[in-house]
Amino acid sequence: MSSVSDKARILVVDDDASSRGVLEQFLAEDAHGVTSASDGAEAIRLLEEEREQGGDGYDAVVSDIRMVEADGLQVLDWARKHAVETPVILVTAFGNVDGAVDAIRRGAYDYISKPYDLSAIKLVIDRALRHRRLAAENRRLKREIRDRYSLTNVVGRSEAMLQVYKTAARVALTDATVLVVGESGTGKELVARAIHSASGRGSGPFIAVDCGAIAEGVLESELFGHARGSFTGATGARRGLFEEATGGTIFLDEIGDIGPRIQGQLLRVLQEGEIRPVGESQARKVDTRVVAATNKDLAEFSRVGRFREDLFYRLNVVTIRLPPLRERREDISLLAEHFASKHAGVRGATITTSAREAMLAYDWPGNVRELENAVARALALNPGGTILADDLPEAVRTAARTPRPLPVQPVPTPSTGIALAAEQMIADRPSLDELSRRYAERILRETGGNKTRAAEVLKIDRKTLSRLLGPDE
Repeated sequence: MSSVSDKARILVVDDDASSRGVLEQFLAEDAHGVTSASDGAEAIRLLEEEREQGGDGYDAVVSDIRMVEADGLQVLDWARKHAVETPVILVTAFGNVDGAVDAIRRGAYDYISKPYDLSAIKLVIDRALRHRRLAAENRRLKREIRDRYSLTNVVGRSEAMLQVYKTAARVALTDATVLVVGESGTGKELVARAIHSASGRGSGPFIAVDCGAIAEGVLESELFGHARGSFTGATGARRGLFEEATGGTIFLDEIGDIGPRIQGQLLRVLQEGEIRPVGESQARKVDTRVVAATNKDLAEFSRVGRFREDLFYRLNVVTIRLPPLRERREDISLLAEHFASKHAGVRGATITTSAREAMLAYDWPGNVRELENAVARALALNPGGTILADDLPEAVRTAARTPRPLPVQPVPTPSTGIALAAEQMIADRPSLDELSRRYAERILRETGGNKTRAAEVLKIDRKTLSRLLGPDE
């Protein structure tokens, strides 16, 4: 895509060879690549060829209107149907108001009468190219947002996360209120954005509000708006975020922290679909989907009177529980790779076995957010792109050095001893390298520390056994 200052591809269409030649030369002096056509039929053929070849198309078309073989309006109609991103500027020697209105109504970017000043037509073409560039940039940003927050980018392959995907995908097809619950850092907003993006409201606004970070008096005005003079400092009327999010989704994070007054007003929104700005007596209708999130136990809060029971049931139409990372350790390596790729960029990144094992041994109280920060930190400390165990935070390294206690098991009987030993060996889901080391150590103990005998039992040589056991053995 050409920007205004870059070389653009422009198609010039005119059956007057002199006018066509002047415009070709003028645009070429401005570093644009110019293709010319002597009539509308040839221009349409060139546009069709470009489309069939899968190219980026012309950045702009400048066409005379009156031509024998297909006129400029036919070129415009073809472009509006098959190349909607391409601005078409129409030029005529028979300019009139009706012609200009008709050209603009049919989708022309601009309408210019001959004889025209070359500097004036340059300004029009520059504006058209800028318009095309900005439109393409806007589409790219929307595509990035859609891709970033699509359900496919909520990373995880564990059974618990598969249930999250299924529920989120199903509820996205409705306008039902959703309550996302989970510990801090589990990715509640990411799931909320994914639901919004996959819904029929995906092209509408998504507004996130951290209810726990805003004082109740301020939060009321933020959510519902206020009238002029409704409180000290209200020098003008202001729309609330519920109105700003009309046609889209409002995400109320940390919903368990809101006070009784806001709870009552929020219940009205969910029941009646209307808000009442601070200082106004007239209610206003809103069409906004609500996705709420909390790390609190709202059911318990309701039981002890800290949260309205009727509001809890209104919010709890569909509940999605995000499991903490310690409950889905099989996703840790996958997430680490995802974050390494994200933060390393084009240079790429490699996670060593020792670093991976350290990550698996840690409980991640900060969940996915903490893991991402740890990966980003490790890459910042190691510009080479290789994440070592030593690059991870001290808490992670300490967990790796502390053996994870095996689950308490009953005393084995001869019939269950072997199976129990195997269960203990894999209880903390070790990596394949770690499992091989543990098994080699077990055989070595059973052979009284005789490495030659242990190697024979394992059907490997002593050198391979030493490698399995590591440098400390």
